[in-house]
Amino acid sequence: MGVFTYEEEVTSTVPAHRLFKAIALESDIIIPKVAPHAIKSSEIIEGDGGPGSIKKITFAEGSQFKYVKHKIEKLDKESFTYGYTIIDGDALAHTLEKISYETKFVPIPDGGCICKGISKYYTKGDFEIKEEDIKVGKEKARGMFKAIEAYLLANPDA
Repeated sequence: MGVFTYEEEVTSTVPAHRLFKAIALESDIIIPKVAPHAIKSSEIIEGDGGPGSIKKITFAEGSQFKYVKHKIEKLDKESFTYGYTIIDGDALAHTLEKISYETKFVPIPDGGCICKGISKYYTKGDFEIKEEDIKVGKEKARGMFKAIEAYLLANPDA
């Protein structure tokens, strides 16, 4: 098994506590609302939403994937840190054991934040991940992030 790690930072004008709340605590409600073309539903199928809970994300009709299940590994409301691991679903195919993500929302002086993300891809056997596949996934994730950010900017009370 190999482990491929990727790091990324994105700056946002949205405060850290609002982005953390939207992405880590209320994603089941917000993501299907801002991206119905990508995500059909998101639901907790085991646990209370905290660490150890399992979520099932069902992708919209026409997506290349049907669903993924992920386990919440870390949910720290004080440090605005959220981590989860994809443990099941057709996005893993026959090449990946799991994919782990951790995001930390760091407040910055102007009122926005820096979102620091680390992704770790655990491959089966000697399979190697192609850089272009990672780029495609990162672009989709960035699009989702920007949709959530736009929603929060357009809805200050959300």
